[in-house]
Amino acid sequence: MSLKKLVLLAGSVLALSLTAISAQAADQTYVVGAGGTYRPFEFETPKKELVGFDIDIIKAIAKASGFQIKLVSTPWEGIFATLGQGDRDIIISGITITEKRAQMVDFSLPYFPAEQVIITGAGSKVAGLADLKKLQVGVVNSTAGDIILSEEVGKSSTAIHRFDNTPLMLEELYRGGVDAAIGDVGVIKFYIKSHPEKQFKVVGDAKFTRQYFGIAVKKGNKELQDKINAGLKKIVADGTYAKIYKEWFDANVPTLPLQ
Repeated sequence: MSLKKLVLLAGSVLALSLTAISAQAADQTYVVGAGGTYRPFEFETPKKELVGFDIDIIKAIAKASGFQIKLVSTPWEGIFATLGQGDRDIIISGITITEKRAQMVDFSLPYFPAEQVIITGAGSKVAGLADLKKLQVGVVNSTAGDIILSEEVGKSSTAIHRFDNTPLMLEELYRGGVDAAIGDVGVIKFYIKSHPEKQFKVVGDAKFTRQYFGIAVKKGNKELQDKINAGLKKIVADGTYAKIYKEWFDANVPTLPLQ
């Protein structure tokens, strides 16, 4: 065989190999665990399909990075263990990035800023925590909002009204049973978007510490972590992230620390 034919043959073999590798990468499927009870981040439809902001984000990341995912509803209790056991490759479930959790799993770059906010009627003059001291305020029992308000006015204060969940708390606010409420920014913004007729407004405060949600993978799985981070950066850069955020929350799309 001539040298020219050998070179052509080698080139063909290389091209076929690269095509096969590319196809294999595109066919890579990762099992994603997500809770089904944290609206609007992840929740189940009546047909048991997982939907929500987190679900849209991980789908967009997978598309941007060229891999497939299989979504599996996974109870919060034990969700981290599923990574170690190999039952899940990725978990996304409104997971706040903390030092303690980072010892068990590896997190992606932050994809959502999580913090507490005050919600009041549209005509309220409340501008921060200090303005709540003489008001009746709703919180969800034992949450960060409850802790912060308790520190501000005293845990046993009769001005604190504790509820089992956010919708109950906000319904009481709408009816005038409380003057203001404190809750998770994502849940609050989604409720406002879903009930525009109720004319609520959101107020921040410097005492509300900002944290971030992250996507978790098994400790040491840098390859998958890098794929997720690359996909997240792509969807932020091309506007996909902003589009998804606006669909679930509002037009105040946050700037993420993608370093």
